[in-house]
Formats: sequence, structure tokens, C-alpha cells
Amino acid sequence: MHEAWTHELEAWHEFYLLIGTAGMTLTGLLFVVVSLGPRLVAKRHATGVRAFVSPNAVYFTTTLVVSAVLMVPALPTPVIGALLVIGSLGTLAYIAYTKVHQQWRQSQLPVLDWIWFVALPIASYVLLLVAGIGFWRQAALAMHGVAAALVLLLVIGIRNAWDLVIWISQEEHK
Repeated sequence: MHEAWTHELEAWHEFYLLIGTAGMTLTGLLFVVVSLGPRLVAKRHATGVRAFVSPNAVYFTTTLVVSAVLMVPALPTPVIGALLVIGSLGTLAYIAYTKVHQQWRQSQLPVLDWIWFVALPIASYVLLLVAGIGFWRQAALAMHGVAAALVLLLVIGIRNAWDLVIWISQEEHK
């Protein structure tokens, strides 16, 4: 059974190489985005930086770290599963800590922003959590769940970073 999982991980090698590279590159670009409006970002409480900027870095970093873990040679599937479960639970706790939902309610942001800043990230990490359990149980679709979650996190991060760029440019011109 271990050989089948090793072969499965090898078959996904290029995918995780691509996703991890994208996550790393987009993390760097996020730093560039933030540097566009350093005064706005420095006003931590006024802008909700913890709720809207930092999570994007976490999403991109998640794609990098998970991809790296899945590319470690001969890492047992139960260990991969445990790392996915622990990481997912930790990030879900982080999302709750950022109080993005509270920020959304106080700022009265549109429902579409709630979907992108709250619902989809939570869904992604729940999917990673389920995939981690799938690795423990050596379920055939576990790898697909991880892939879907990572692609979703990249898309969420890109969309939210773009939203951030638009917001920063509007605030700078006020």
C-alpha cells in the first residue's frame, strides 16, 4: 500500500512544484502591493490589516508549505495527514483570531467580499482538513482534495490582493 501512495505522490510532483512556486511568487508580490500604501497599512486598527492583508500572505504561504511537504521524499502518509490536519486547524483558529467576520460586519462590506474574505478561505481549510484525514485513511481522493484546496487558496489570495490594490489606490487619492 505504501508503494501505491509513493507512486501517487510522484505523479503529482509537477503540480505541487508549480503550485508551491506560485505561492512563493505571489507572497513576494503581496509585499510589493503592501508597499504601495505603507501609511495605510501602518494604521493597523484603522484599516483592518490583520483581517484583510495578513490572511492573503497566509493563503499563499499555505500553498508553498503544503506543496513542500508533499514533495518530501518518503514522508509517510500518516505524517502528511497529521501535518495537514494540524495546519488546517491552526489556520482556522488564525482566521477566527483575525476577526475578519467582525471587520466585515463593522464596515458593512458587500456579501461578495464576505464570500471571498470569509466563506471561501474557511471552505478551503476545511477541505484541507478533510484531505488530511483522507491521508490518514489513505483515501484515493485525498490528493485531489489537497489540490483543489490549494488552487482555491491561490485564487482567493489573487482576488483579495487585487481588491486590496484597488482599495489602497483609492485611499491614497483621498
